[in-house]
Amino acid sequence: MTLSLTEPLPLRQLSPADTRARITELKRVLGRRLVILGHHYQVDEVIEHADMIGDSFKLARFAADRKDAEFIVFAGVHFMAESADILTGPDQTVILPDLSAGCSMADMANVDQVETAFAALRSDQVMPITYMNSSAAIKAFCGRHGGAVCTSSNAEKLVKWSLSERPRMLFLPDQHLGRNICHLKLGIPLSEMALWDPHRLPEENLRAGCDRAKIILWKGHCSVHTKFLPAHVDQVRARDPSIKVIVHPECYLEVVQKSDAYGSTEKLIQLVEQAAPGASFAIGTEINLVSRIAKAHPDKKVVSLSGINCLCATMYRIDAPHLLWTLENLAQGVVVNPIRVDEQTAAYARLALERMLSLI
Repeated sequence: MTLSLTEPLPLRQLSPADTRARITELKRVLGRRLVILGHHYQVDEVIEHADMIGDSFKLARFAADRKDAEFIVFAGVHFMAESADILTGPDQTVILPDLSAGCSMADMANVDQVETAFAALRSDQVMPITYMNSSAAIKAFCGRHGGAVCTSSNAEKLVKWSLSERPRMLFLPDQHLGRNICHLKLGIPLSEMALWDPHRLPEENLRAGCDRAKIILWKGHCSVHTKFLPAHVDQVRARDPSIKVIVHPECYLEVVQKSDAYGSTEKLIQLVEQAAPGASFAIGTEINLVSRIAKAHPDKKVVSLSGINCLCATMYRIDAPHLLWTLENLAQGVVVNPIRVDEQTAAYARLALERMLSLI
C-alpha cells in the first residue's frame, strides 16, 4: 500500500505485526540520529520501541545526555516534550507524534491566571513552586520570580527550600501533591492551607483564606489519580487483608492516608521490585503502568486499586500508527509536530529547573 505522509490515518490499515516490523526497520535506518522516549503510562505497543522508559524528567534528562541524537520522539504528552526541548541542544528536534496528547492537569494553570493570582498574593512574600507536570510558560514564570520546579520524588525538599526563602508558597498546578507533601511529610496543618480557584475573582480567593495561608494550593488535579477513592482502599483490603496499598501522591489526601505507602512512579515500581515473592499489591496509579508492573513480577499479585481502567486518555492518543507516521516522515526528511519553546521562555524555565537540580 502507499503510505500517506500527510496524516497517520491510512497507517491504521496495517496489521499490528506489519506496523511493528516497519517501526523496527525505520529505527534501524535512522540509527543514532533517533531516540524514542516512552513514558511509564504509555501503551505497550509504543513502549516496546522506546530507547528509554521513565517519568517525564528522567526522560528529558536522558534526551539531553544523548547529544548525538538529532531527533527526539517523545511518546508522552505536550509538557513532557516541552521539557525535553528546554533541556536539549539547538541542533536537536523534539517531536510529539500527536499534538493532541496534552495533560489536563497542566492545562488547569495558564500563565495569565497565575500572573493575576501572584499579583493579588503580594508576590514579595510568596514563592512559586510548580510541579513538573506544567507548561513551559508556568515553569518560566517560576524561574522569573525566584521559584523552582519540583517532581513527585523531590517535592518535600523543594517545599522546605521555598519556605526557608519566603514565608508563603504558591504550589502549582496539582493541589493534591502539594497538600499531601505539606501535610503528611512536613506536618503543616490543613488550616494553614488555602485553595486558589482561577475561575473565581481574586478578591473571592483572598477572602476564602488565600490572603493569609502559608500554603496556597492551585485548584488543579490529575484526572487519573483522582479516580481512586477511599472506598477503593477499603474494598481491596476486605477482599485481601494481606494486600499492601501503594499510591501516587497525586491521589486525594484521604486515599494517601489510608495507603501503606505512597510515592513517585519510580518509588511504586521499586516497592514491588523489593518485595518478597508472594506479596500482594493494589496500586493507585495509571493502568498501563500497573499492568506492566504485574507482567514484570509474576511471582507477586499486582492489581489496580480501582476496578475501573484508570488510564491517561490523552497519552493514549499516541499509538503505534502515530509513531510509525512520525518515523516514515523522518526517513523522508520531513519533521512533523516539532515542539519548540521560544528562547526567552526556555531560559527562565531552565533557570527554574536548575534551581531544583541545585537542591537535590
